Parts: sequence; C-alpha cells; structure tokens
Amino acid sequence: MKYSGILLLPIIMISAGCSIAPKQPQPALHDFGVPYSRHESRQSAKPAVKITAPKWLWDNRIRYRLLYAAPTQVRFYALDRWIAAPPELLEQQLIGSTTSLNYLLNIRLLDFEQQFESSDRARAIMRFYLEAYSPDDKRLLGAQEFRLEQATQTADASGAVTAFAELVQQAEGKIQAWLAKLPDTAKRDGRNDISSAQ
Repeated sequence: MKYSGILLLPIIMISAGCSIAPKQPQPALHDFGVPYSRHESRQSAKPAVKITAPKWLWDNRIRYRLLYAAPTQVRFYALDRWIAAPPELLEQQLIGSTTSLNYLLNIRLLDFEQQFESSDRARAIMRFYLEAYSPDDKRLLGAQEFRLEQATQTADASGAVTAFAELVQQAEGKIQAWLAKLPDTAKRDGRNDISSAQ
C-alpha cells in the first residue's frame, strides 16, 4: 500500500502540472488587406495572373534578416504569420485589385523579407520579375524586373506586415503603369481597364 501511494504521487503532480501550465499562444495571421477594385461594375472579368517563386518562399512564416549581425541567417517571427504563402497572397491581391486585363501575366517572386540595418531600423524588401503575354497568341510583349522597398514604422513583426501591405500596393501601381506603356497591339480590342497608378 505504501508503494502504491508513492507511485501515485508523481502521477498526480504531473497531472496537476499539465492543467496549470500556460497554453502556447497561437500565431496571429496576416494578409495584405482587402483588395481595392477600381471597377466594381465589372467584377466578373478577372486578369490571368500566375505567380511562381522559389520553394523557400512557399511558406507562411514572416522572414527577416539581421544585416548588421548575421546577414546570411534567415529568421522567422514566432507569433506572427501570413495566412497563406506570400506568392499565393500576392496572386490573390493582384486578381482582386484589377477587373479586366488583356494580358497574361507571369510573375516570379524573387525576394520577400524584412531586413534589419540595425536593431531599431528595418525595411521590407520585395523583388519580382514580370512577363506580359498577349492572351490570343501567347506572344511575349515585354518583361521587367522590379525591386521595391519600404521602411518599417516599427522594427518588429507588426512593422513588417504594414510595410509589406504598402509594398504590394506599390507593386500594383508599378505593374499597371508599366503595362500602360506596352505596344498598342496589346490593347487593340479596347479591353485594357488598367489605370496607370503611380
């Protein structure tokens, strides 16, 4: 009887410890905000956008790098994540923010991370390569690489999320302005509704 009591004591203590141990907080999930459509009346026509990326960007963790301490090491925030991988979020954002697009867009996302220049100063970096094709004969109409950056308001995950949302809006404007400069043959049927936002 004495032995059984001694054996039960650790089990009771372990059970009690499990019940009072604090639960690990769930990561907060983020996206780029609600896409803004410029032509609400023509929501049915959507652009053909395909985004590819290196396999390490198909991850919903928010990446950052300490340039001043360990520039080759990629780190991730533990309590903040994207709701989906950045390439998927970017594709949905571009589809949701435009309504009629007479191009086929192939976008290769190359960089998407927060970089710290010091412990209290960081910026969001986004780099992608864009190809535009005619939808009828799949002819390449133009290609361009874009590199965008935005200083973060705070040097943390919250600052990163806000800066990336702003970068995506900048990317939309840059893409639209670049498409507007493509040869007129790409716009011959008059269905290009992309405004040249700056």
